[in-house]
Amino acid sequence: MTALATEVFLGDPQRFTDSKTLASYVGIIPREYSSGEHQRLGGVTKQGSPLLRFLWGEAGAHAARRDPELKRFYRRKLVQKGLGKARVAVARKLGIRLWIMLRDEIDYQEFCRRGQIQQKTVRPVVGMPETGNGAKSHRPSDEATRLPES
Repeated sequence: MTALATEVFLGDPQRFTDSKTLASYVGIIPREYSSGEHQRLGGVTKQGSPLLRFLWGEAGAHAARRDPELKRFYRRKLVQKGLGKARVAVARKLGIRLWIMLRDEIDYQEFCRRGQIQQKTVRPVVGMPETGNGAKSHRPSDEATRLPES
């Protein structure tokens, strides 16, 4: 039902250039109150369809219990941001997944297969040093402050 409502409310999925424009259209992005150098983010903008946001929220809550990747994402956001923001983040992620599946005309198994292939291919990120050891290798080490190993 959620996929059908998403297809009806969004229309042609090709008209959205990226996931940010989709989330903005649905109204599931934070409201911004900015002045000068201060940027303050508020609650969701609620610009799009309230029914679609509700359905994405309900489907996201259900998917967070069933899908292992969404469950990990939800738990991480729950610790970082709290209950409400974690629910909205999962709803947005699930909605973007729905949009990708509609845009590319694929099913969920194909979507997951593409995700696994993308995770296996390591692509360099602009601005990040190329190391194989993760974030620890980015820290400069000073021999004078290092504790002797015992």
